[in-house]
Amino acid sequence: MIRLPADAGLHHAIAAGCLRREPAIDFLSAHEARLAGVSDPEVLAFATHQKRILVTSDLRTTPRYFGNFLEANSQCAGVLLVKRRAPAVDGVISSLRFFARTYSITRKPVPASLEMSQIMMMLG
Repeated sequence: MIRLPADAGLHHAIAAGCLRREPAIDFLSAHEARLAGVSDPEVLAFATHQKRILVTSDLRTTPRYFGNFLEANSQCAGVLLVKRRAPAVDGVISSLRFFARTYSITRKPVPASLEMSQIMMMLG
């Protein structure tokens, strides 16, 4: 199962749509995780501690904080970047659903190397 937290800047419809359409995604909203107003490094620490891949629309600062966090801690949750002005929320939801299905088709847990991946992926 893919475990994702959304940061406070992610469009609410993306998290809500994923929760409705894809049960294989354990998507924790920023509200549920109490991440509103939390700094990027703290959000990355939360995601890493929870073994979740962070989903964010913050293309301006998250990549820099991701690099800094990874350098300082030698591991960090993966990050999925979603364009704030993505052409269609449905397209982003479809991409996240595809991502989740890719790793849950075999009903095996997501490999630890992906859960704590040192990658960033752009969606939208």
